[in-house]
Amino acid sequence: MKISIITVVFNNEVTISTAIESVLNQTYKDVEYIIIDGKSTDNTLEIINKYALSISRIVSEPDGGIYDAMNKGIALATGEVIGILNSDDVYADNNVLNNIMQEFNEPTIDLVYGNLVYVKNDDLNQVVRKWQSESYYPNFFEDGHVPPHPSLFLRKEVYAVVGTFNQKMRLAADYEFMLRLFKLHNFNSKYVDKLFVKMRLGGATNGSVKNIIDGNKEILIAWKVNHLKVPFLLMPKRILKRLIQFIK
Repeated sequence: MKISIITVVFNNEVTISTAIESVLNQTYKDVEYIIIDGKSTDNTLEIINKYALSISRIVSEPDGGIYDAMNKGIALATGEVIGILNSDDVYADNNVLNNIMQEFNEPTIDLVYGNLVYVKNDDLNQVVRKWQSESYYPNFFEDGHVPPHPSLFLRKEVYAVVGTFNQKMRLAADYEFMLRLFKLHNFNSKYVDKLFVKMRLGGATNGSVKNIIDGNKEILIAWKVNHLKVPFLLMPKRILKRLIQFIK
């Protein structure tokens, strides 16, 4: 069974090689690796091209931002399962994709997700925050939970039902997508209590106080655009969950 991994990048010459090597070093070999570059102006594309023989598809052209680029990758993917690895992130070990694909051997499983840790930008082994998820239940989102999006893997046909990322959202399109995925559809999910992804601190949403505020506003909008009632005390619950992750 083939898995498609999508990495989107723009001007990230510093860490793109670690993301690429993280995919290429996986023990699971039936991997279609797609990189969508937003027409980088630094050395990103040159670095990518060093691995060209091992990458299934490289696209370098202007795009409408990270979620537009992700949608392009999803449209190109031909694997039965699709995952997205950001250019700042790496898989926790070389067996991650093998472990995930073992779960998809069960035909009733539509999506799989696991755990994630935030690490220092200059030290992938220095954990700053642990994002340990749990199995989905009816009030999962209402209680302030959300699966770590980089640890989420879907069967391709799920996208055909749910759609892709809402490009009107600049910071929380992944949250809005997962809200659609879990709240509006009855897919069979599997939480695996294993570390899947290491994520460097930063990113668009957490890059500044303004982005954090704007991202939270988009989260509230995500409920409304899907005709879902915004849960009482959603934001305090989300903040509490995040604080607990730092304490862990």
